[in-house]
Amino acid sequence: MTIRVLLADDQTLLRSAFRVLVDSEPDMEVVAEAADGAQAVALTRSNRPDVVLMDIRMPGTDGLAATRVISADPDLTGVHVVMLTTFEVDEYVVQSLRAGASGFLGKGAEPEELLNAIRIAAAGEALLSPVATKGLIATFLAQGAGAGSGEHAAPTVSPKRLDALTGREREVLVLVAGGYSNDEIAERLRVSPLTVKTHVNRAMAKLGARDRAQLVVIAYESGLVRPRVE
Repeated sequence: MTIRVLLADDQTLLRSAFRVLVDSEPDMEVVAEAADGAQAVALTRSNRPDVVLMDIRMPGTDGLAATRVISADPDLTGVHVVMLTTFEVDEYVVQSLRAGASGFLGKGAEPEELLNAIRIAAAGEALLSPVATKGLIATFLAQGAGAGSGEHAAPTVSPKRLDALTGREREVLVLVAGGYSNDEIAERLRVSPLTVKTHVNRAMAKLGARDRAQLVVIAYESGLVRPRVE
């Protein structure tokens, strides 16, 4: 199956470079390019890509606002947004996850890392880069997504929201928030990856989370996982 990708970035040269890279892979293709958030939303609706690589800072409608619109559209539930940021230390990182993005990636990432990110997102997994997962997400969530979050900041999740989870689902949620894959969690808990996937899916359903990235936000904002700066 070919992974359909939409590129959204206001830099033409960068979009061209991404297109060449993506189209060079046998299992993926670029179906559209957008220069701003409004175009990204319109082209996502008309092309229904599997993955949108979305720059955060664009003129007019930015990537954050565009991601909110895409994530809130019930007709686009199969679309996964990966935010592109110049620096991983970015106050918009957590806002991106709250907006419904499946994860984010620094623009300085290696080509193979970018291609892998597309495949991970297309598979419905959360893309939280190693650098970010262990410290940045926790740090920004602890600070309420950093200064300047303003109207974009989401309210803290009530711990009571987790009451619907079983003990094992809570345990799995903690490990998901730590950035571990299903295989890694299965190894730690001595169960099968399929069992882990079942627990993750049930946790998402009970908590109303769109994907694993949203589970990470809920885990930290509810206080289930405490921020720890390395």
